[in-house]
Amino acid sequence: MASTATITTAPQHLQALERANAVRLARAALKRAITSGELRVGQVVLECPWEAESMTVADLLASQRRWGATRVRRFLQAIPMSETKTVGTLTDRQRAAVAELLGEVPVAA
Repeated sequence: MASTATITTAPQHLQALERANAVRLARAALKRAITSGELRVGQVVLECPWEAESMTVADLLASQRRWGATRVRRFLQAIPMSETKTVGTLTDRQRAAVAELLGEVPVAA
């Protein structure tokens, strides 16, 4: 009689906590890169890395130097776009509009 191996994994809530911490750390690194000037918000919007998918566009814009809530709100009203819109749910047209307003030239696909 053959024995079956049982794979034991962490409980689901611990896996969720682990995933949340990984996303939190990755977002913090992304925000630091934007603040330091290593990375531009326009690039992030166009490329949409995994850590930015569920991040709001407003939060991403606010990670730039000298961008507060008022400047972010005015920027998003010019598009127009909701402050709660996430980067991962942006359409190609919206990505291009955000990148263009930020001075980033989108690559033609």
